[in-house]
Order: sequence, then C-alpha cells, then structure tokens
Amino acid sequence: MYNNFTKLDRKVETIKNISNIEKRAKELKDLINYHNYRYYVLDSPEISDAEYDELVRELIEIEEIHPELVTPDSPTQRVGAPPAEGFLPVHHRTKMLSLSDAFSFDELSAFLDRIEKGLPGEEINYVCELKVDGTATSLTYENGLLVTGATRGDGKVGEEVTPNIKTIRSIPLKLRMKAPPSSMEVRGEAFFSIEQFEEINKERSKKDESLFANPRNAAAGSLRQLDPSITARRELDSIFYSTGYISDRSFKTHWDVLQFLKESGFKISKYAKRIEIRDEIFKFCEEWQKKRDTLPYEIDGIVIKVNSLEQQEKLGATSKSPRWAIAYKFPAEQKTTKVLDITVSVGRTGALTPVAILEPVKVAGSTVGRATLHNEDEMRRKDIRIGDWVIIQKAGDVIPEVVAPISSKRTGDEKIYKIPDYCPVCGAEAIRPPGEVVKRCTNISCPAQRFEHILHWMSRGAMDIAGGPATVGQLLKNEMIEDIADLYFLTKENLLNVEHFQEKSAENFYNSIDNSKKRPFSRVLFGLGIRHVGSHVSDVLAKNFPSMEELKNTSFDDLIAINEIGPAVAESVVKFFKQERNLKVVEKLKRAGLNMQEVVEGGAPKKLEGLTFVLTGTLSQFTRQEAEDKVKALGGRPSSSVSKKTDYLVAGENPGSKLDKAKDLGVKIIDEEGFAELIGE
Repeated sequence: MYNNFTKLDRKVETIKNISNIEKRAKELKDLINYHNYRYYVLDSPEISDAEYDELVRELIEIEEIHPELVTPDSPTQRVGAPPAEGFLPVHHRTKMLSLSDAFSFDELSAFLDRIEKGLPGEEINYVCELKVDGTATSLTYENGLLVTGATRGDGKVGEEVTPNIKTIRSIPLKLRMKAPPSSMEVRGEAFFSIEQFEEINKERSKKDESLFANPRNAAAGSLRQLDPSITARRELDSIFYSTGYISDRSFKTHWDVLQFLKESGFKISKYAKRIEIRDEIFKFCEEWQKKRDTLPYEIDGIVIKVNSLEQQEKLGATSKSPRWAIAYKFPAEQKTTKVLDITVSVGRTGALTPVAILEPVKVAGSTVGRATLHNEDEMRRKDIRIGDWVIIQKAGDVIPEVVAPISSKRTGDEKIYKIPDYCPVCGAEAIRPPGEVVKRCTNISCPAQRFEHILHWMSRGAMDIAGGPATVGQLLKNEMIEDIADLYFLTKENLLNVEHFQEKSAENFYNSIDNSKKRPFSRVLFGLGIRHVGSHVSDVLAKNFPSMEELKNTSFDDLIAINEIGPAVAESVVKFFKQERNLKVVEKLKRAGLNMQEVVEGGAPKKLEGLTFVLTGTLSQFTRQEAEDKVKALGGRPSSSVSKKTDYLVAGENPGSKLDKAKDLGVKIIDEEGFAELIGE
C-alpha cells in the first residue's frame, strides 16, 4: 500500500483545498511512520535518507500552515515538545518488578530446580532473551495511540517522560494494527548503541562535562532530560519484552506476547529463543557470553522466563521479583592495574567508603580510574595497599571494584591506608557504630550528604515537596540553601532566579514547601534521615515521644525499653541529637513552623484501630500518601500487599491485580467514596 507514496510528485504549493491538504497530511504521516518502522525496527529501509527528509519537510510545511492538522501520532511530534519544568509521577497499573540475579550456573541450576519443584510433573519450556544494558520504560497506548511514557521509578511509581519517549524512533507513536486494544501498557528497555554512547562521551569531553560511566547511565540520564530536544539528539533505541496490562486480548505464552509486540510495531530481540530442554539454557548463556562483543550494543546477561503464562501465575512473585524469571549475569571481565592512591568518599548516609585511585584501564567497555574498596574491614581482609598491583572488575558490569592484590609484585614500598576519624569533607566526627562495618559522618549538613538528604526530605514518604534532583542541584549550585530547613526561608523571588523556574513553577514549588509544614510530626522525624529510622520506626517514636523536645532529651535506656526499638536505632537517635549542627537544623525547622509534636487525640477510640488497608488504582480525592496518613491517624495500618489479614481493599480507578487477589481471598472491597465515608470525610 505504501509504494504509491514513494514519489514526491505533490507539493504543498499545489494543494488547492483543505480536504486535499488533510488527505495529504494523513498520507505523509502514514508514510513517514512506515519508513521509520522499516529503518529503525526492521533495519531494512526502502527509500534514501534524502527522500525521507523530503517527506518530513513537506509534512512540517503543511502543519506550520495548518496547525489544526497536528495529531499525537504525527512524526513531527518526536522532537517538538518544549522543555519541561519537572517530571510528574506515573502510577504503574501493575508493578514493574525487578529480576533476581544468578551469578553462576549453580545459582541458575538452583532456580530451575525451584521451577520444577513448583510445577511438579508439568511440562515446562522457557524463553531466553538477551539482557540489554539500558533503562526500563513503561508505555501506555489508548486506542492505538501512545499517550504516556514513564520510567520504572520504584516499580510502583515512575516519572512521566512522554516527550522524551517520543524522540525514540523505534517506538511507534501509533500501533500498526487495524483494531488495537482499547488500553495497553508495554514494558521495554531504552538503550544506546556502543557507537552512539562513545559519540556522546566525546561531545561531553569537548564541553568539559563529566563523562557517563556506561551506556546504562547514559540512557537513564538522557530519558530524564527536561529538554526533549537534547534526548532527540542522542538517538536512543529500544527493545520491548512484555505487556504490563492489555485489554481485549489474552495470551497463552510469553512467546505469543513477543510476537504480538512485534506485529504491533515494537522492536523485540531477534535473538530471543524458545527452549524446551533444560541443558539448552546453559548452552544459550555460554554462546552469548562468547558472542556478546559482536553486538552493536551492550548486554550483561541472559533473561530466562517460564514460557507459559498460566505457569507464571502459579509460581507467583515475591514483593520484589517474579519467581518465574531470572537474570543470569555474565562473569565480570577482569583486568590488572596499579593502585596510585587510596582516598575516602562520603555517601548520602554519611558512610566513609575507601576508594582506590587507579592507573586508568579499560574494563567492560569503559575506562576505569577509580574502584570501590567497600569498607575498612574488606580492605584489610583483601590487604589492599597504596602502590599495589591489583586485579579489578566491574561488579554486575557497572561498579568497578578491586578483587585482590598481586602480592608477588610487591616491592616493600606499598603503604597501608587508615580510614580517618573525621569526615574529610566537613570535619565532623566519624563514628563506627558497634556491629557495623563502616564509619559515618555524624553531620546531616555535611556537603557530601546534603544533596541526597534534601531529596529524601522532599520525598513523598517524608514531606512530599514537589521537585526533583534538578531543582535541588540548582538550589545548591546557587548557594540558596545549605540544609533542609533553608527550604522554608526561600521566597518566590528567590526561586525565579533559579534555572528552569518560571512564574507558575516557582509558585507551585513555593506552595508545595508551605503545604509541607502541615505534615505530622512522624513524617518530620522520618524526613530528618536519622540512621535506621524509617517510616514505621518514625511512627513508633512519635507515639512514645510525642514532641521533638522529649525525643531530643531521651536516653538510650528509655529508647530500648520501647517495643520495636532496638540498640542500633536507640544509639543512632541519641548520637543524632548530640550533634550541635543537627540541633541547629531542628531549631530552624521549629522556627519555620513545622509540626514538632504529635497531635494526640484525647482518649477517644480510633475508628480504624487494628484494621489493615491496601490501596490500589488512582484516587481522585486523596494522593496515595494522604490516604495512608488518614488510615494511620485513625489507628489503622496501611499495607502494600493483599493477604488474608487485609481488612479492606480501597479500589480507585484502573485497579491492578490486587483487586483480583482481594476477590479471591474474600477481602472487603470499597471504592473511594466508601473510604471517605469510613474515615468520616
């Protein structure tokens, strides 16, 4: 059907009326999308680059004259979005689980044994796919049109990056089928070819910008660009491997799903293979371990999946990963180099980690000049010294690490390194708690910790302030904040001086900060980022010490006397409040008007005392965090998974698989209106 369109015998100037213009615009969109598919998915172009460019130019001319003809599936929309002010959250309809890893054939064999034990007497076959080294994506199509592109995030909630997704030309803006599903979510990987990755780093080097460590980091960073034109210039590619949700369709096997994706216009791995004999899985892994360097992109292993979807359902999943799939990771490539020095890096939790400064060497596709030594005990166990010749590798093909010294090459001039007792960044005391393997800086305002600490404070589980890494980076870069408390003394005028902020976005960020003052005391405690004090422990502390003043002056013995508070938590809390810098931050937060005490209800029974709630789908009256806070405030317990102990499932719009499980278990199901009535709102 497309052969009639290949000659450019019609131009915009010759089109005389709107009906012809509309017809030509549709022809051009169909034709360009077809040739995109031929070139980027099938790798089999039918026209020259010049002919393709001429088609695109003609469509652009039509759309400039008649902007009403621009549609979401128009090829011109791949690079046309303006820079974003931030990323909106996207709740995945079904959770994007991560895969468990097998690092040896023994571990892979144990996985296969578990599969066979879980499916006794059943015939089992598998699908093996190459594990592309990129970043996970989730795309939603409505009636065949791409409407949302998102990152994986934490598996439940990702970030919307639709304009950036549209720049990837191997991703269809419109599904290639006459009767597409009314709704479909697909999962895949965005990645760079090795050639493109090297080209990007060359350009960054010319601009004195930091280089990406590997293609995976480059893909993740490119997909999260606020300006889609930057993503477009980097030319990401994609491969798809599953559906998260699909209406109007059902499949029996994973292989059927792959073929459906291929027919819909998605690129799938052409090396995927169905395997019926267990031993063939090991042969497939060995084959691609040897052949991985022949590919134009990086792979770091093989994904093995049970083929039958019914059997996948039987095997189920843990909270983190499916029981029916695993990623076999290739053994790390090792190289020899020299330790020029050993220094210390300070992580987001204040951990002092020894780092070997190496004579640069290329390992697994990138040049390595630094490698982690993990902690002081590990460094002593391996006996790594300054001046040693060592063997290095990339753990999981990502993080460089020192495996062992080559003792036979020692000259006697090598030096043993000792971790300092003070933070090398801020000078605060570094303490190694009993039973732990690392020393930690005790100052929450330490510059090395500030960035991650501020992001934690702003996170949904803590103060829920709209903004991300780009915003925090700009505020720190412009020296507008030094710690979390400084956020509350910013003005709208201050924010307008920050890159990417405009009138509306500055007002939204300012209002978000102001609204966070209403968060309960327990959330303030969690946001402080005290070592070992997570969300649940913060609730426990707030109930037993209902004001910051009481908690600040409590003793180690008082703390460990409380159920669920152990020695590690108690010691961490006491040390936190002994630091003068930490007390100054808490005092500033108090002056800013945050809740420094728990609101205690006067003995009245709590409506939801002892009840467990699970929320699924999208709520319109509350955010997920607000709904969970309501449950906790009324004595209930929010949970992330449905079980026999669940009392209520609150089902919003587009509920996921939790709804089916709740029905199977006989759990009481209520909608958002019922939930609001239950909590008295």
